[in-house]
Amino acid sequence: MTMSNTGGRRRPPTIHDVAREAGVSRGTVSRVLNGGHYVSPAAQEAVNAAIRRTGYVVNRHARSLITGRSDSVGFLLTEPQERFFEDPNFNVLLRGCTQALAAHDVPLLLMLAGTEDERRRITRYITAGHVDGVLLVSSHSGDPVAEELREAGVPLVACGKPIGMGSKVSYVAADDRDGARDMVRHLLSLGRRRIGMVTGPLDTPGGVERLAGYREVLAEAGIEADDRLIVSGDYSRASGDAGAGRLLDRAPDLDAVFVASDLMAQGVLTALHKAGRRVPEDVSVGGFDDSPAATAVTPALTTIHQPWDRISSEMVRVLLAQIGGESPAAVILPTELIRRESA
Repeated sequence: MTMSNTGGRRRPPTIHDVAREAGVSRGTVSRVLNGGHYVSPAAQEAVNAAIRRTGYVVNRHARSLITGRSDSVGFLLTEPQERFFEDPNFNVLLRGCTQALAAHDVPLLLMLAGTEDERRRITRYITAGHVDGVLLVSSHSGDPVAEELREAGVPLVACGKPIGMGSKVSYVAADDRDGARDMVRHLLSLGRRRIGMVTGPLDTPGGVERLAGYREVLAEAGIEADDRLIVSGDYSRASGDAGAGRLLDRAPDLDAVFVASDLMAQGVLTALHKAGRRVPEDVSVGGFDDSPAATAVTPALTTIHQPWDRISSEMVRVLLAQIGGESPAAVILPTELIRRESA
């Protein structure tokens, strides 16, 4: 900090102090702070070094008055609040996005909007300019949030391809269909033929794509998909438990289950245990996500790994590029089969 002239009291360093320390003009410092446009690498390094030495901290309120930006980003989860605390994927994604934005000195605001009233209030808040862009998680078809934000010109990146939005909205997604194909091929390789599935919500991209992959591989193997072997869930543990119970009632000869999320797979394991079925001896179980839920059960889950670190960093990269004026973009990342004890 710099000493003031009044009573020896310390005052925070200013942009003028940074400029003097770096040996550049105040305008050069300002350009570095606002993205580094038209600044030489040498000058940028000198300014950054001066910021570190002086301990200068950007006055975000003052800068927002000049730039018209809030210098913050929203993480919007359009699910009931209890889902945020139950599903470990949301926390992993939130942490990754927070870390990726921290590298750019941009804070992240968590927004939960599980009801229609909450979505209306948060949409008004966002479109009023309180954040520069939004990372949208768990968008169901028919949910108006993505379309309203797009029409309002708010930079937006979805986690997963929003159904019905085409190329209008940027998104980052794991290859859900290919991951599902890998899992069903693995179950077939174990000699399983009565393979059931607990899908995700079929108004979400993950729900639709993972079911499609399951059907495709069965068809390749010459096995006609039996609708009695397909039940839907909502990615919660309880829906996995209930779904497995329905499958066992419909098809007592079931010998494998592909479950569209690890959290639901926990519920499936519970239901199979209650029914006296051994895993994997009687029924093989495969999950999807490779979340902490996959290793928090016995037997540990064979599952499909989603690259959450890359998903979060790519979401941030695409959003910041869009805030900077670039067009919408789509990124699809590969998945990987992780073999453990359940299958």
